[in-house]
Amino acid sequence: MIKPKALREGDTIGLIAPSSPIADARAGNTKQKIEKCVAALNAQGYNVVVDKSCYAKYGYLSGSDEVRAEGINRMFADPSIDAVFCIRGGYGTPRILDRIDYDNIKKNPKLFLGYSDITALHIAFNQLCGLVTVHGVMPGCEMIRAFPPFTKESYLRAVAATEPLGELKNPDGAEIKCLVPGKAEGALIGGNLSLITAAIGTPYEIDTKGKILFIEDIGEYTYRIDRMLTQLRLAGKFNDCAGIVLGDFTDCKVEYGSRYGLTLLQIFEDIVAPAGKPTIYNFKAGHCVPTLSFPFGVKAVLDADKGSLTITEAALI
Repeated sequence: MIKPKALREGDTIGLIAPSSPIADARAGNTKQKIEKCVAALNAQGYNVVVDKSCYAKYGYLSGSDEVRAEGINRMFADPSIDAVFCIRGGYGTPRILDRIDYDNIKKNPKLFLGYSDITALHIAFNQLCGLVTVHGVMPGCEMIRAFPPFTKESYLRAVAATEPLGELKNPDGAEIKCLVPGKAEGALIGGNLSLITAAIGTPYEIDTKGKILFIEDIGEYTYRIDRMLTQLRLAGKFNDCAGIVLGDFTDCKVEYGSRYGLTLLQIFEDIVAPAGKPTIYNFKAGHCVPTLSFPFGVKAVLDADKGSLTITEAALI
């Protein structure tokens, strides 16, 4: 795997919008929100270059597919840019996967940060470019809203540490629980469940063989979580992987309050557990507050009996 350079004070971040726009008529002024994002990154000691995709809007997308893909290609090709941050998630990255210059990214590796809809890019960059990326909070979300000390500290370590991050611990009072006992080792991969399943059957399908698979999601009824996990099971993703980390499933409720619905834990026990792979759940990463940030593509050790996930390989140089 190619490891990008760790961020240092004075480095320049290229801010892109590969998914949804930073603001709409209900959410406030686009320019003002971008200015807040820039100010937040400046306060961390970084310079910022804002791509034109951040100002664009095309329905629920931040500009056309061409504009959003060009933003990614441009920021990786620009030698003055040290890292590429996604301003927010939403929806849109699957539409541009076949418009990205992956050779360009491989030749110009840079720290890449985002989560949620950005999952599609993490998988593509990991698998097609061999690039280590960082699953972490974004300027247009956590950095200009609630940015708890736990969340901020985890993010700052994830983008600056040149040593292995070690054990990724939950916030105090949030216990990581064991679904299937055992111990596993492998590269940590994954992201948002909806994005992972959307790529099944495409050239950008996730390869879980020998890997530790991390999954999270937000705002889905439990029967939809059931459907997506079943798709991964039928696609052999649980049988192929070495271990499974079930992150936060924020606001994922039993459908319509029905007393006949299944809970998330019941679904995990029915669909994930039978694979027999070491599995933990209630790992606080994803859309939750506070949340963890960590790298994809580096080695990790999952000890389900102890409820621990430890990054054992440095992600940055």
